[in-house]
Amino acid sequence: MFIDFKEGEVVQEVIVIVGPTGVGKTKLSIELALRMNAEIINGDSVSVYKGLDIGSAKPTIEERGGVVHHLIDICEIGDFYSVFDYQRDVRRLISDITKRGKRVIIVGGTGFYIKAALYDYNFSEGTTYNEYSELSNIEIFKRIKNFDSDISIDVNNRKRLVRFLNKIENGEEISNNKNVLLYPCRVIGLTTDREILYLRINERVDLMIKNGLLDEVSNFKDKYMDSRILNSAIGYREFYDYFYNNASLEEVVEAICLHSRRYAKRQYTFFKHQFDVKWVNVNYDDFSKTIDEVYDFIKKEA
Repeated sequence: MFIDFKEGEVVQEVIVIVGPTGVGKTKLSIELALRMNAEIINGDSVSVYKGLDIGSAKPTIEERGGVVHHLIDICEIGDFYSVFDYQRDVRRLISDITKRGKRVIIVGGTGFYIKAALYDYNFSEGTTYNEYSELSNIEIFKRIKNFDSDISIDVNNRKRLVRFLNKIENGEEISNNKNVLLYPCRVIGLTTDREILYLRINERVDLMIKNGLLDEVSNFKDKYMDSRILNSAIGYREFYDYFYNNASLEEVVEAICLHSRRYAKRQYTFFKHQFDVKWVNVNYDDFSKTIDEVYDFIKKEA
């Protein structure tokens, strides 16, 4: 079904596939794209970087099955690719793909990026993340109060202060239309029992190590040791202690598994509160049944 976009474009319903890390989103998106004559837009903030392949679980060329994927390998590790950049690029791609008569599937686990692209978030060009290392807690607190004098926030919680001021200065907190959806879309979330998910996460991390994750990180550590993405992305940041001889490889693996499990919990929380999600329990014994269930849901509700 085609629905009028508010600026006059006619946009076919965008399919959005979300869920926690390791649940099976990539495989589902590729199979759906093959059935629906669709192109895929990456919704993972790490996969945009060239060379960060294993740790981001980026689909290989072979795994993509001939399906066109967008916003993968588009910038260097030393670059800063912001939510503003992602929002701009996704909106441009939705227009372009639709004009060519194809469907759009957005798939990934970076919920804030996906919501910023689909909803009426207002950002300024050059959106960045600042540690504000030159400011004291009191100074950060005063800046926040300048935007919202009624805000209640603990002046001793520096991490929250920094995060909140970044949101304000990047436009997130001063946007009045964050729940206004700009595109017709259907959000499908993959889920499974927590024990199964945690086992899959642990197994996937083990496979990453076997496939050469240590070598992948080592290739970039000298040139990009201070890069934002290597300092923040799970699967990469944990290696810093290893390189500085503060942790063994086994301890690094344990840390990646732990951080991935915690991240999965945060993803669930975000998706459940920020999107209208159709949740589907994954059948790992016969994944084709999961594909059929989602595909039938899309066709039935169209």
